[in-house]
Amino acid sequence: MAVLLYRLGRFSFRNRWLVAAIWVALLILAGVGARTLSGQTTEAFSIPGMPAVEAFERIGEAFPQAGISGAQARVVFAAPEGETLATPENQAAIAEAVAELAAIPQVVGATDPFTAMTVSPDLRVAYAQVQFAVQTGDIEEANREAMFEAVDHARASGLTAEVGGDAVAAIVEQGAQEMVGVVVAAIVLVFTFGSLVAAGLPLLNALVGVGIGISGVTIATGFVELSSTASILASMLGIAVTIDYALFIVFRYRNELSIGRAPEEAAGRAVGTAGSAVVFAGATVVVALAALGVVRIPFLTAMGLAAAFTVALAVVVALTLLPALLGFVGRRALPRRERRAGTAAPAGTAPAATAPARVTLGERWARFVTRNRVAVLLVAILGLGVVAIPVTDLRLGLPGDEVASPTTTQRRAYDLLASGFGAGFNGPLVVLADVGGTPDPQAAAGAAAMRLQGFPDVVFVTPPQVNAAGDTALFTIIPASGPSDEATVDLVHAIRDATPQIAADTGVTLSVTGQTAIVIDVSQRLADALPPYLIVVVGIALILLALVFRSVLVPIKATLGFLLTIGATFGAVVAVFQWGWLGWLFGVDTTAPIMSLLPILMIGIVFGLAMDYQVFLVSRMREEFVHGAAPTPAVVTGFAHGARVVTAAAIIMISVFAGFVLGGELMIKEIGFAMAFGVFVDAFIVRMTIVPAVMSLLGRSAWWIPRWLDRVLPNVDVEGERLRRLAPGTAPAPSPAE
Repeated sequence: MAVLLYRLGRFSFRNRWLVAAIWVALLILAGVGARTLSGQTTEAFSIPGMPAVEAFERIGEAFPQAGISGAQARVVFAAPEGETLATPENQAAIAEAVAELAAIPQVVGATDPFTAMTVSPDLRVAYAQVQFAVQTGDIEEANREAMFEAVDHARASGLTAEVGGDAVAAIVEQGAQEMVGVVVAAIVLVFTFGSLVAAGLPLLNALVGVGIGISGVTIATGFVELSSTASILASMLGIAVTIDYALFIVFRYRNELSIGRAPEEAAGRAVGTAGSAVVFAGATVVVALAALGVVRIPFLTAMGLAAAFTVALAVVVALTLLPALLGFVGRRALPRRERRAGTAAPAGTAPAATAPARVTLGERWARFVTRNRVAVLLVAILGLGVVAIPVTDLRLGLPGDEVASPTTTQRRAYDLLASGFGAGFNGPLVVLADVGGTPDPQAAAGAAAMRLQGFPDVVFVTPPQVNAAGDTALFTIIPASGPSDEATVDLVHAIRDATPQIAADTGVTLSVTGQTAIVIDVSQRLADALPPYLIVVVGIALILLALVFRSVLVPIKATLGFLLTIGATFGAVVAVFQWGWLGWLFGVDTTAPIMSLLPILMIGIVFGLAMDYQVFLVSRMREEFVHGAAPTPAVVTGFAHGARVVTAAAIIMISVFAGFVLGGELMIKEIGFAMAFGVFVDAFIVRMTIVPAVMSLLGRSAWWIPRWLDRVLPNVDVEGERLRRLAPGTAPAPSPAE
């Protein structure tokens, strides 16, 4: 691999104008495609094959007049202080607003609260149900604005009016979050390289790579269903890895220049060595994201593939565009004082690496850790264990309007409904009753509904409605608890557990559905998919790390460290977003269950990034050991070489992810916080503290591998060992192993 990438790096360096022109053309084409071929994103999180989804689809077949296929909005009205909605003036204002809503194009119906009996018992709160003929993503913006105008007219009459429901959902805006991370990345790069030119290369790489990647994901929305979260995830991860991969290669290029190599040779060797690690690191991220397909959840698979595409593009950009850019800047990638002092090595001679002039902070830290390895290990592992304690209370869900910012109309509508009708009114359960085999369908459905009325946490059960065919009935259950409360989850399970007995007693088979039940089923499916996905990811890690490091214990140590990272990260997420600790600091207004897709997403992404740092640090330790250094000195020297670049990479990753915590959407906040905290724990505590301590403890046994396995595994030469033996400018012949 090193030889192939060495040739690719030198080719891109020599043909820099051609390579740069190709990438610019691709960027322009992708931008045009994004503007002309893109479609609407969807915010639906349903999973085919779930009981609640199947029942929901049957409602559409049995009650075609219900019109449940399109988006819905719920306009909530509240009377002024000291009044009720029953006054003629207030009723007239509501009737006028409902008429405006019904006249909006794409709206197929709007109910009057006094006709539909959707007025609270104290006559203070009421709501109108607005049914659209199309899904949320297909609502024209002018029609959505017309809905808000009707609400404003009701407010002008003196009423309090707010609107919630999926029809209100807006596309999440991007921009500010990414810019925070990019600005911090620029500062870190300038500080790391001491050169504006060198610092600009990773940023320029990110501009091209992420621009094409996000445009590609946008184009895909015209052909497949993708959520807006998919593009945000791809952007978040794409910015981070594109900058980081370029950082590793530029850092090695500067190192090659500093020991006297000519720029073209330095670029070739940088791509052949650091580029090899980039390929492996990128492959682990891509495989982990693509493996999301294993859980067989369509929207999650689409998100994983979108992010994997962006990461794969980041690798290709780093291996081709970056050496071309290095061709334009040459030795200007070095600080000015080094350019004045340095000279290129004569052709045909191999420059010797010089020892560092001073002891670096990374070397001091490595010496401290290896000297106090047992104490360091105990403190680090116990500390992560304490942080992980809240994970025992982890609850998964898909929070809705109840966790929106209090300043949004969705949250205010939710609170008004809860005050007027109770918390459970925002999370009704729809029950589909199969009454086809009963002599009196209406009576049988009524008997089944009466059985459910006696369940704990049930406030009210609506009278059943039987369809025209007389084989299906429909009624609604209003729980006492809110849609994301644990009591509501228990109620759904209790109804399903009681269904066989109810069927035996009444002849009616019940199916629970509705948005609340669908969310509960989605969360359960994602929780059930977590263990097999984790097994797949850990299995991939063991195989790939054994291939790279030719060791048995190093892969095991790396995966155990990853599990520590996951535990501590989930513990912190639960403490902040579910318990509310330090919520004020991160803009968390309301606590709620953790987003159900977050664990799988975080495992896939953080796993890949953890393996990045593992490769960049431990491969250099192995390189020193293979060249004759004793185990502990090899750990110290290898750590000293990689610590600065890994530190810079981790700070950039953390900054990019943390920038998304500033977003208004709770889902995006949770993803950004989890990724930033996970990278912090893995980079600074696991990889840069626990790893050198364990490697020092293991000594030579860290690199033990059975002979039969050593013979079976191909030699991928991630460290670029063959390149070290080359004279400058000499292109090696491929070996049989390659």
